[in-house]
Amino acid sequence: MSTATSNPTRSSTKGHSSVVHIEDDWYIICRSGYLTGKPRSIELMGTPLVIFRAKNGQAGALLDRCPHRNAPLSLGTVRGDVLQCAYHGWRFDVSGTCRYVAGAGSDHIMKACHATAYPVREQQGFVWVFGTPRVEPDREPFLFPFVSEPGYTTVCRELQVEASLHAVAENALDVPHTAYLHGGLFRSTNKQTREIEVVISRYGDRVEAEYVGESAPTGLAGRILAPRGGPVSHVDRFILPSITQVEYKIGSETHLCVTVALTPVYDFITKLFAAVSFRLPIPGWMVVPVLRPLFLRIFEQDAEILKRQTETIKRFGGEQFASTSADILGPHIYRLLKMAERGERSRSEKNPQIFKTQLLV
Repeated sequence: MSTATSNPTRSSTKGHSSVVHIEDDWYIICRSGYLTGKPRSIELMGTPLVIFRAKNGQAGALLDRCPHRNAPLSLGTVRGDVLQCAYHGWRFDVSGTCRYVAGAGSDHIMKACHATAYPVREQQGFVWVFGTPRVEPDREPFLFPFVSEPGYTTVCRELQVEASLHAVAENALDVPHTAYLHGGLFRSTNKQTREIEVVISRYGDRVEAEYVGESAPTGLAGRILAPRGGPVSHVDRFILPSITQVEYKIGSETHLCVTVALTPVYDFITKLFAAVSFRLPIPGWMVVPVLRPLFLRIFEQDAEILKRQTETIKRFGGEQFASTSADILGPHIYRLLKMAERGERSRSEKNPQIFKTQLLV
């Protein structure tokens, strides 16, 4: 067991970047309803892709470049179960296999005629794409918890943020900023602070922080979610490659789980696909009209400060961070991301590394 230090540490390398590229994993590319009768152009880690739904219902993701003469396949048309290029009419199915070449017979369709295809899964109303083409993934996409569980209400939101995946993940799981950036909505700087213990458990593919002895959240969110108060269980998690999760249990009746899947569009553009699931003492439909704009406002405040952070990083030519023990999960998230980028991750949930620190809340 190791104990976190309270001494500040500063990155000594000017121009440091926390941008990572983890290609061997799943990312949400869109909501299922986004795939209609025409192809869509999207980006994943800076790579242009075209996504489309075949008539048989299957979703496909191909490199947005026809192998024939490099025309964007996203300019094409879905015809039955194939995507037809707008330039010469070549047709490709969801596996990237070329099914038709205008002016040539099937005997002339060579391997070079096939489009580059990416593995696709569709579940819980989301379309996931694996970051590496032409492979059989050895893992399946993340499943959002509680979205179909009886007694729970789920509100989904999508947002795009001008920040790196690491910056967005750290922000989502950062406790101290909530009293300042979201003051009055979630926490408040007006109340007296007290010291609590934080137990950090780091596994091969995730890290989580349990906040021991925390009081119920103040602000508007606290009054809605836990009007009767009660003992608080608060755990924050990051799961590779890009899942953040904030979970609160307050008393015996309130349970809130905010799960966000992050998709790196570019190095400093990240999409958030959030599912806010909750169980309250009163029917969920009664509070959705209040909670929906509340959580949207919180997400928007985070998006604005992250945009300003990115602008400053670019203005100064790189990142320089000073971290203390109050930065609970950020350094651990970065370490996991870098290990995964190097292909060194492990899925073992046995014998986690345990860290303990104190936090004023």
